[in-house]
Amino acid sequence: MRHSILIPTREDVCLRQAIFGHGWYDLLPFRADAIAGTLETTVTISGRVVAIRIADSAEGIEVRHGGRAADSRAVERIVRHILRLDEDLSDFYSRMPEKDELSWVVSARAGRLLRSPTVFEDLVKTMCTTNCSWTLTRLMVSRLVESLGEKGPNGHNAFPTAELLSTKNEAFFRNEIKAGYRSPYLMELCGKVASGELEPEKWLANDLPTVELKKQIKQVKGIGDYAAENLLKLLGRYDGLALDSWLRAGFYKKRNRGRKCSDKKIEKHYAKFNEWRGLAIWCDMTEDWFAEPPDN
Repeated sequence: MRHSILIPTREDVCLRQAIFGHGWYDLLPFRADAIAGTLETTVTISGRVVAIRIADSAEGIEVRHGGRAADSRAVERIVRHILRLDEDLSDFYSRMPEKDELSWVVSARAGRLLRSPTVFEDLVKTMCTTNCSWTLTRLMVSRLVESLGEKGPNGHNAFPTAELLSTKNEAFFRNEIKAGYRSPYLMELCGKVASGELEPEKWLANDLPTVELKKQIKQVKGIGDYAAENLLKLLGRYDGLALDSWLRAGFYKKRNRGRKCSDKKIEKHYAKFNEWRGLAIWCDMTEDWFAEPPDN
């Protein structure tokens, strides 16, 4: 890769936590190396496919990319966005007394959930997590990227654009991507984004209260409470727990002696974190991810 950028970071930023603290690292076009603690991805900048490699350094985060020198500013914006480098978690950390069950989050500098370069990509990936195993999620996303993503000089594909995806019919999503019941929803979503009828990128800077923004997100067919709250976390809004079968099972095992309980009990457990409760449950249920480096 031809160009290098050094991004100084806040004292509370831990690159490994920012990469491996959220399962998106396991989905293309991200490629993570658990041993080296690095992240590679392939993105589209001004119509060109650019490879990016992110690594830790003594001075901050070192970013190398294969684009033009003029692409460096856009590359830095993308890296800051996907790693949440400018997000202030000090209020979240302040809610964890020294002996709190989540006090490890502060010392580990956890809580920066990896996200995609665009809200559209995060929305598609979130739709691919509903009512299925993680293995199936990986397969659906991999098929999307490998079948339609534009190939970069590094031999890896970027995430396909809404414009390209909108040219595909329901049969493509059902038969090629194996998206099942999601197929018509994905087709409609991509069509609306491509036409400009839906602009998910505007949700990032939306001033609506979270409850109203959630209603807006749920207007997308195929997006229910869990998916909307999951996407809201990636937008920096952590009011909702985004409860799914995996989080519920983790809570039963870790906080309720292995016994099933109501969602209200789970909500009550994290209520003290107020608008950060969605991030609190996520950190709580992923603590053991850092007992050992995640698998590649």
